[in-house]
Amino acid sequence: MITTIKSKSLWLLALAFCMSSCSKYLDQVPDDRITIEEVFRKKATSEQYLANVYNYVPDESNQWEYNGWLGTSDEVDVTFSGSENYDINVGNFNASNVHFDKWKNYYDGIRAATYFINNIDQNIEIRQLNGQELIDQYRAEARFLRAFYYFLLMRQYGPVVLMGEENLAPDATALDMQKPRSSFDACVDYVSSELDKAAEVLPLIPQRNGQASDLEYGRATKGMALAVKSRLLLYAASPQYNGNTEVANFKNAEGQQLISQTNDPQKWRKAADAAKAVLDLGLYQLYKDPSGNVLKSLEGIFFQGWNTEQIFVRKNNNLPLWDVHCTPRQGGGWCGIAPTQEMVDSYFMADGKLPAESAQYSETGFTTVSGVQVSNMYMNREPRFYATVTYNNSIWQGGTMRAPAPITFYVSGPNGRNGHPTDFSKTGYLVRKNVGPQTNIGSGGNGQRQTRPLVLFRLAEIYLNYIEALNEVSPGNADIMIYLNKIRERAGVPQYGTGTNPLPLPSGQGDARTKIWAERKVELAYESHRWFDTRRWKIVASVMGDMHGMDINKDGNDFYKRVVTATPHLFRFSYYWYPISQYELDRGRQIVQNPGW
Repeated sequence: MITTIKSKSLWLLALAFCMSSCSKYLDQVPDDRITIEEVFRKKATSEQYLANVYNYVPDESNQWEYNGWLGTSDEVDVTFSGSENYDINVGNFNASNVHFDKWKNYYDGIRAATYFINNIDQNIEIRQLNGQELIDQYRAEARFLRAFYYFLLMRQYGPVVLMGEENLAPDATALDMQKPRSSFDACVDYVSSELDKAAEVLPLIPQRNGQASDLEYGRATKGMALAVKSRLLLYAASPQYNGNTEVANFKNAEGQQLISQTNDPQKWRKAADAAKAVLDLGLYQLYKDPSGNVLKSLEGIFFQGWNTEQIFVRKNNNLPLWDVHCTPRQGGGWCGIAPTQEMVDSYFMADGKLPAESAQYSETGFTTVSGVQVSNMYMNREPRFYATVTYNNSIWQGGTMRAPAPITFYVSGPNGRNGHPTDFSKTGYLVRKNVGPQTNIGSGGNGQRQTRPLVLFRLAEIYLNYIEALNEVSPGNADIMIYLNKIRERAGVPQYGTGTNPLPLPSGQGDARTKIWAERKVELAYESHRWFDTRRWKIVASVMGDMHGMDINKDGNDFYKRVVTATPHLFRFSYYWYPISQYELDRGRQIVQNPGW
């Protein structure tokens, strides 16, 4: 079906209106039983309530105020010392001072979804207009959202409290809410089954009155449910949750083991099957620009709304402010989201090899490109590097800039630390990925806003989920290289064992694992994956600590020297999961704290 961005956005614009205009009205529902009855008598108010349930889907474009997945990993340094990222990185973090705490928020979403599931059958008006089919679809949407919020809790806090199907009474006492945490495996089984139930009912593409409709884009689909299940089961199969004997004493109030102590290889099989189920839908394709230009393809993944790679997106988001944080002061931005040298070193060279393995890599000397002197360490890199990182003397245009110009991070330059007390990159780089060149709402900005959906799940991730799991349960399977090479081919990187200038095939399961992890780190960079990947692989302690960048305290050629950045990215064993706040522990006396807190 051929669709347009304009028509697809209509339903989401209406959804945004519902989220903003009725949120205060709906917030009082748990305290007003008469209101809840009225809500589920009318079609319009029931749909407004469901829109409010959607509103709990997180806006992960905000990585300086509401999410810490980038700034507290080894991917980037968030410039501002007043941000919660800084507190976590220096160890100012405990159960009485939980930054980026989402426990209550997601449980509010779960509670709202349960109310909807249990009450939507009362809506006679919908049944008379649309029959039972629309009620079933709406219930499936709420079921999907509830399962998704449980997953979000699990990825951040580990094992959670499963609330069941009962509505919690508005006047419920603290004693009524006393439930222990369930084991992680039990949580996975429950959420997976809920996603399956939702997927059975949800349409492949959004529908209205049983017919495909562009006006309904943004609603939950079968592909969204299966994509969440894919990531859920991949996490569950990983060492953090599958035979993690380091947390043998992590038990709930009833003495039940919360993390499996026995490695189960079949969890990898389930993860592989879950990812393959998304692929077998036949609905999604890696985005490629019609021109064949690799850089345009890599940018279009995010800039071309509703393209065939996007599975689950959030229309309302803070991407315009993301743009400003990633934009240099030269363009009216804030120089706020800075890749680490560790991340820069992870991009492949043009020959498809990592810098440490490639004869093309050099940290000495310079090359003149379009009249600009560029360090050789930035030459001969793969296209994803140029599409996602702004480095010293790279050409860039955006915000208030009327023409392309080289961006410098020298101490005395237009973006250097001498020019502003806070707005400067601490590593000598800025994130370029998913930065809209026509957006700038910062001080001195041109006021233009480039609206685009925030991508939460896309096909490239599913490919990587599939081959990672498949390599663990069926090493050497032909699909591993097929799907890995699909990603590299789209990225303009030499492939393994095929294509132009092919690289040798992996020498075994371990080598394949290393290559899959390396590909995932680059392909999904700055998309809120790395924080969780390093934990589930149990490598986080080895990649955190001192972060590096260029010497931003120097001018000229002295800038090009690896130095430790001002802020270390501290890691403690307790950082594997977020702490549950002391407030929640006091309310739920059967809830045990996460290890190390």
